Amino acid sequence: MADGYPVRELRLVVTAIDYTRAVWFYRDVLGLTERAAYSSPGGRVTLLEVGRATLELADPGHAAFVDEVEVGRRVAGHLRVAIEVEDTRTVTGVLAQAGAVVLAEPTRTPWGSVNSRLDAPAGLQLTLFCERGADELDEDELDADELDEDGAPRR
Repeated sequence: MADGYPVRELRLVVTAIDYTRAVWFYRDVLGLTERAAYSSPGGRVTLLEVGRATLELADPGHAAFVDEVEVGRRVAGHLRVAIEVEDTRTVTGVLAQAGAVVLAEPTRTPWGSVNSRLDAPAGLQLTLFCERGADELDEDELDADELDEDGAPRR
């Protein structure tokens, strides 16, 4: 806390070239709740509720590790948005049908969650994750020979 002035909210502001599609995708398909929408001379903005927010700072080595676990290669730029969902597999499918490009199907991570990776509207790369990941993927979906010594899927 800086001098007794606590941070009250984190807003990730994304400039979307195709604003209408981005609002449709994140509000109507992903299901984020619209808090407010405003117009300005020549522009529009929509504020969508995302629940609780955290700022996750990673050094390049850790970012590369997460890309390797989730996708099998380095794909993210300096910004990746991670969204916790109830069912990674289902939400991945819904977003793919709405036009997101699946970079990696749901995968059990070494830290126990099930994560997928998508390229989504407004130039955002999304990680969808479910913390109860062990329940989401059946044991027979990943054979032992598909896992490395740390329990991560081999790519």
